[in-house]
Amino acid sequence: MAEFRSPVIHSFFCNDPALIRLILQDRPGDFPKSNRMREGLAPLLGNGVFIANGADWARQRRIIDPAFDGGRLRDSFPAVLAAARAASQRLAPGVQDIEPQAAHAAADVIFRTLFSMPVEHRIASDVFEAFRDHQAAQPLVNLAALLPLPTWMPRPHSRRTRATAARIRGLIGDLVRARRRAIAAGTAPDDLATRIMTTPDPETSTPFSEAEMIDQVAVMFLAGHETSASVLAWALWLLAAHPDWQDRVAAEATTLDDFASVGGLRVTRAVFREALRLYPAVAMFVRESTAPETFRDRPVPRGAQLVISPWHLHRHNRLWDRPDDFDPARWDTPDGKVSARAAFLPFSTGPRACPGAGLAMIEGVVMLAAITARWRLEVTDRQPMPVARLTIRARDGIWVRLTPR
Repeated sequence: MAEFRSPVIHSFFCNDPALIRLILQDRPGDFPKSNRMREGLAPLLGNGVFIANGADWARQRRIIDPAFDGGRLRDSFPAVLAAARAASQRLAPGVQDIEPQAAHAAADVIFRTLFSMPVEHRIASDVFEAFRDHQAAQPLVNLAALLPLPTWMPRPHSRRTRATAARIRGLIGDLVRARRRAIAAGTAPDDLATRIMTTPDPETSTPFSEAEMIDQVAVMFLAGHETSASVLAWALWLLAAHPDWQDRVAAEATTLDDFASVGGLRVTRAVFREALRLYPAVAMFVRESTAPETFRDRPVPRGAQLVISPWHLHRHNRLWDRPDDFDPARWDTPDGKVSARAAFLPFSTGPRACPGAGLAMIEGVVMLAAITARWRLEVTDRQPMPVARLTIRARDGIWVRLTPR
């Protein structure tokens, strides 16, 4: 644990699994999402489930969670498989930056699972460019996050941040309004958007309003598009750098056919988990102490920012064996355990764990299988350099060489 104090912020960097369990699992109500950190995301996400707190968050989860129940994952599988096969067919031989392709593929999954439509190239390009522009305009910690401003005061977001967020939310608003019309006409498909929009809160019997649904879809684009694109691109680069594992994934991909077959892709799942460990999509997240606490014999005041960093946890040499090595075999040990599994937080943990984690795991495994079945990947002399934005991206792209198998 480390403490940082400045005139505008007092934070504690928590790398102790026991502390993380306390904050995220044992007493999550005492450590809500940080209001300071939500300031940076509010222009894009509104008051969506990712940044909401208290009763607002609880109501949103009551409406959203049923759409991601285990049985519903089977319903979404055909859309994921179609998007994965489309992604493998879009690729072309040669040296290229795989990040835009991963972003296109992840956007396609979102469009197909949420709105039952394959993403058009123009829309995929618009979404990718808008999110990339928003990431460039939105640093991990910004002025809005650092200054404890009163609620009535305008937030110091840059003009570019507001513009890129508005651009993304405008696209989402068009989709939500079109779906609301289809639901009213009785012609809406049974996909994630329809399920979420027609599910009432079991306690109040009210569904999401149009504005609330725009917030939720914005969250799903960030949590389901940006994060999936980030991890998929890094996973493909890791396979390019480790051809022995790549060949094993490609061999296993021949069995991919239906939802039941995904369970047999054990090597591919281990590879994707290892990519999540080494390159978790979200570098850090922040909770806030609502009352004075004592962590490791050190006083923690009310309002302190509690930083939890999957990036550091997943590479901590006191928690993992050979933490910087790519070793998917660590996920298939004879006793079914892995070193420091309690410190593996790609989707967070506790009540606020990502509701789409199961879908994200299926998407990652199916994408890796479909792409490696068709293409051989090789590294180039351009070593990717990770940078922390909204997600962990590469500073100058993730370059690989593709050749048909």
